[in-house]
Amino acid sequence: MRCISCEKLSFTIICKNCQDKLLKPEFYQRELENGFKVYSFYKYEDIKKLLNSKYEFYGDRVINILAKLSLGKFSKNFTFTNEVYAIPIDDFVKKDFSHSAILAKHLKSNYIKPIYNTLHAKNRIKFAGKSLDFRKQNPRNFQYKGKSNIQVILVDDIITTGTTILEAKKALEQYSCEVLFALSLSDVKVY
Repeated sequence: MRCISCEKLSFTIICKNCQDKLLKPEFYQRELENGFKVYSFYKYEDIKKLLNSKYEFYGDRVINILAKLSLGKFSKNFTFTNEVYAIPIDDFVKKDFSHSAILAKHLKSNYIKPIYNTLHAKNRIKFAGKSLDFRKQNPRNFQYKGKSNIQVILVDDIITTGTTILEAKKALEQYSCEVLFALSLSDVKVY
């Protein structure tokens, strides 16, 4: 197969050379309302093409590589006083895989336990490319079907306005869950 970045022959969909040179994660922080923080690893513009592969048959392999390089590295360095749960936002299976579930899987460690299929939006409207006003007028209406009274890290692939993450946080808080922070693969507002 050929690397989708440099088109050289490779055993993986993104060759090791491109992973090392082009996909080295950074660590960005954005503060949303009331001091709630979202940490991300890539500028959206830098990995936009790769993120859009989630709509393709090979997208799971791309998301796995990005998650391993960023969230996997984060989980190896994360320590806490007790176990916390990584909850992917809206981990429905699309195109034979769930990109947010793949991200959460790479967080598994001695301190982080991913749990799946617990936080889903009732409103299935697509938010990609939509304005903040549109997002506010069409809330996701998250439904949570997980444990109460736990500490949580929210996981998503892209943060744009932050409305989805904040709405997911509020849904979890209705079940006395403490959302410590959110992790996002990329941030649209990092320049």
